[in-house]
Amino acid sequence: MDNLEQRIQKIEENIQNACNTAGRDRSEITVVAVTKSVSSTRTEDVFNAGIIDLGENRPDGLIQKQQELNDKNIVWHYIGNVQSRSVRDMVGGIGFLHSLSRMSIAKEIQKRASEPVNCFVQVNVSGEDSKSGVPPEELESFIAELSAYDKVRVVGLMTMAPHIDDELLIRSIFRQMRELRDSIVEKEFTHAPCNELSMGMSNDYTIAIEEGATFVRIGTALVGAEGEGNR
Repeated sequence: MDNLEQRIQKIEENIQNACNTAGRDRSEITVVAVTKSVSSTRTEDVFNAGIIDLGENRPDGLIQKQQELNDKNIVWHYIGNVQSRSVRDMVGGIGFLHSLSRMSIAKEIQKRASEPVNCFVQVNVSGEDSKSGVPPEELESFIAELSAYDKVRVVGLMTMAPHIDDELLIRSIFRQMRELRDSIVEKEFTHAPCNELSMGMSNDYTIAIEEGATFVRIGTALVGAEGEGNR
């Protein structure tokens, strides 16, 4: 197994190269280490290596790690599909929700949250049936409707590209996301500054950065593999 510090160093080199290619500054990019498949011990190692933004995709895994690492200044990101019944348990303990795509979840956040929750609206740019997300043509009306919920703060958009080798297609999806983000920014919604783009994972984060990503979610390439962990 590769050394954690070596993996992080390699990822940092890749990010810097992508930033150089796109004429961007490294400070614009937040790396979210996806720790969903590793133990709390490995997760703590990642935090101690300097990555404070950690991502989980199941409520039980999130809550368990929060309890076991509760003395750490971790920024928790919930990156999985969220169910209405789970909102109550997680809403106060996360820094960002990356998967808002249903008005029913916004209603639950409004009911349960004591402070505004930073949310990415998930958009299904690729049109895949297997992917959740708001269709691009419905995005503006969806975000406009969210203005009714003052506990929902739309900080940006999130998408996932197909797991394929077609770089041109992946790049076009990320570019469409950036254009959608820009179109929402132009509306100047007070509840939806929408300056951020959460896109790019282990296999395509450099392309995402070149196309405007500000948050990248990197799992195995960063944290390594550790069996079933806390899944």
